[in-house]
Amino acid sequence: METLPSEHAYLRDQITGRALRVLRAADAGRWPQGELTALAGYLSAELIRQVTDEERLIFPDREHTPELSRLARDHARLRACVDVIAGAARGSGTRSPATLSTIVRDLLAQLDHHFAIEQLVLATPGGRLTSTAALGAHPHRWYTLTEGPAVDLDAIPARDRLPAVRDRLHRLGRGEQLDLCSGADPGRLFDRLAASAGGYRFTYLACGPDQWRIRVAHRLER
Repeated sequence: METLPSEHAYLRDQITGRALRVLRAADAGRWPQGELTALAGYLSAELIRQVTDEERLIFPDREHTPELSRLARDHARLRACVDVIAGAARGSGTRSPATLSTIVRDLLAQLDHHFAIEQLVLATPGGRLTSTAALGAHPHRWYTLTEGPAVDLDAIPARDRLPAVRDRLHRLGRGEQLDLCSGADPGRLFDRLAASAGGYRFTYLACGPDQWRIRVAHRLER
């Protein structure tokens, strides 16, 4: 994902897949708690980070214009929509499945429109729109490689393992546990991880020879 359009396409695909699972359940009249939690988690972590990284890494290099101000307002509307969906996932408010379906469809429409307009506004003659990841932001693939209660370390490129797992730990909620699995002893990685990610308890559940599994949780507050 070296270009902004490819980065946008990846995000749109990830969000759409999660949103469709919410919509299928909501349209059937069921409250989609699990599907909604997954969508809200991705939006809060990845879409909000994308618009923040764009404002931090791309917008400052552009001449301030009414079109750029419009993009910033679009970002504010996307943040507000994500807040509503995250609130619904937490059980805030008294929304029906039908209302939730309308909110999720509105987000998808906003997203498609915004990405298309943003690429037009930021485009330069003969230039290439560089992605936020190419400018130093975390790659979005880290989320999908570390999503869920267990992470296969062998599926993550070696150079990305420490920052990707550290990024996942930042999303670890109170009371939530994460299992880190590997076919080889990950001791060196965990020494570095323990030194750089304080506040967590690491417990070995399996110590090889073919499977290593370590459970991570927040340290209990005294």
